[in-house]
Amino acid sequence: MKKTLIIAGVIAALSFAACENGGTTAPAAVNSNDSTAVAGSIVYFNLDEVMAGYDMANDLQSRFQTKANSLQAEFDRRSNSIQHDANEFQSKVDRGLLTSSVANAQLQRLQQRQSEYQQYVATKSQELGQEQEVMMNTIYNAIAEYVKAYNEEHNFAMVLATTENLTKNLMLPVVTADPALDITQEILDGLNAQYILEKQNANNNN
Repeated sequence: MKKTLIIAGVIAALSFAACENGGTTAPAAVNSNDSTAVAGSIVYFNLDEVMAGYDMANDLQSRFQTKANSLQAEFDRRSNSIQHDANEFQSKVDRGLLTSSVANAQLQRLQQRQSEYQQYVATKSQELGQEQEVMMNTIYNAIAEYVKAYNEEHNFAMVLATTENLTKNLMLPVVTADPALDITQEILDGLNAQYILEKQNANNNN
């Protein structure tokens, strides 16, 4: 639900940003695969396709997934350790190898470890969720800023973002449209060209 709300919000932001006329410098035009839409048209792009092909989004999501996998491995390691010790404890109890006082002390330690583990999982999961939200907002903001600058050059009346993530079978807000008004490839090409330039500049400054 939270991700759906973020996507819904960014669609509104993308459409709004594209209608503004600000002072942002327009990006270099990408002439390959240009649509035939003219100034004043209402055009659209597929946000799902842009997200799938946007190199920055893929890089950020790859790094996030690596961190998520590492954290899950740590969850599993700690859980398996507690389970191993709990099994050994139960085996000793079953064989009568522990006095009542020793058994009670070890049980309390196991319960404390289990409680600390659950708190650790809750805290780290929350942190990871926040990082994911920041990552998605970073990607969406980059797309929105690019679309705004792009439209300052092309002067479309409105740029709409469509996605299949809001509903199961319906793409919103564009249900059907002339393919000539689809600027998805232009947006994607421009975003990737801009990202390559930003990485080159960052490498030159290091």
